Amino acid sequence: MILLHRYILAHFIRNLGLIMASFISIYLLIDFFEKIDDFLEKGKSFELIAEFFLLNIPFIVDMMSPVCILLAGVVTLGMLNHSNELIALKACGIPLRKITLPIIAAAMVCILLFLAIAQTVLPTTVTATNHIWNREVKGRNPSGIYRSGRYYYRGLDGFYSFARPDPQKNLFANFSYTAWNAAYRPQTLIAAETAVWDQGVWTLYDGQVQEARGEERFATEVFHERRFAFPEQPEAFFVPPYRSMELSLAELYKETRHSRSDEARTKAWAEFYGRISYTFLGLPLLLLGLPLLLLVYRKWGRDLSLAIPVSCGMAFVSWGLYTTLQSLAKAGYIPPLAAAVSVHLVVSCLGIFLLMREDT
Repeated sequence: MILLHRYILAHFIRNLGLIMASFISIYLLIDFFEKIDDFLEKGKSFELIAEFFLLNIPFIVDMMSPVCILLAGVVTLGMLNHSNELIALKACGIPLRKITLPIIAAAMVCILLFLAIAQTVLPTTVTATNHIWNREVKGRNPSGIYRSGRYYYRGLDGFYSFARPDPQKNLFANFSYTAWNAAYRPQTLIAAETAVWDQGVWTLYDGQVQEARGEERFATEVFHERRFAFPEQPEAFFVPPYRSMELSLAELYKETRHSRSDEARTKAWAEFYGRISYTFLGLPLLLLGLPLLLLVYRKWGRDLSLAIPVSCGMAFVSWGLYTTLQSLAKAGYIPPLAAAVSVHLVVSCLGIFLLMREDT
């Protein structure tokens, strides 16, 4: 590694560390003031509070990594330009692509490191923070599990199984409910294509009811629409937020192989591709942010106070497009792989084009 590359790489790593530490501090400070009252009301110890916020750091790093990589590269190149070092290097005949090469290479190494964290560290820490917040503080215990695109819950008198396309809506697909008797034998089996909870009433559509008549016989009744008085409400079907973050990348991939329905398989692929593509989002943002920095300097002056907001605005627009495409992919409107790579390809191609033009 030549001296120039070591010099630029050292600046990039230092800036990345400072920026990431700043984001982590700001996030923790805001999160602390939002949640400290809940901890104190439950009388939780200082050790538990400290453990919760410390274990939240890998999640913050995963969420902020694309923006941190972008800003670290922009600040590194901006400082070189502000001190006239970039002009001196170009005057010596060193092309811009060689100057930015260590920044891009370091960003790739950091992305691979973040992927390793997502595979090994993040599932454990997110599971721990969800446990502390939901059970220790909020007193909410997840009453079921999620496997192969379906939710399974054990209620007071029966067992529920269904798919829930949108956790924010009380609409359930492929719904089934099994109630047992005092001897823990199935007494009633209810299955329906769709179940809706509205105004305190369960309404099932296109299903059937099977009632036990003895130990081996069941009476079956088919219905198009029927109301039921199940003991549980949708609020009981609690799933922790960031539940997919509790799974490693390998476990997310297994979900894609074990999903039975097309809808569940599409959502699983969207989750898998989305997790990986989000981590890689920092690279295309960096490729576009570097030439944008030089354009801003040349047009409005050599000042990072303008280049950084422009870079953040570009990152926000890219993140908005990425989020929109991910939502469309989970709903089945576009292929998950296309949603995962389209923003990356467009932003990367535009960034490479601008970098090549700056190098001429």
